[in-house]
Amino acid sequence: MTLAMVTFWALVVFAVLALFRGSRDSAEATPDHRDPIQILDERFARGEIDEDEYHARSSVLRASAH
Repeated sequence: MTLAMVTFWALVVFAVLALFRGSRDSAEATPDHRDPIQILDERFARGEIDEDEYHARSSVLRASAH
């Protein structure tokens, strides 16, 4: 009986913490507006695009910004 009560309260605490952690992470993961150049820089840093593609896309973005 005591073990069941401890398990129940541990699950309740775990569920509450998971809810708060999930809502905080999702709010931080979706910023309102991100700069396209910053996104391109991040993709290049992660290795998703190569140097030639990075320079080609950044020149297009910079030309369209003016």
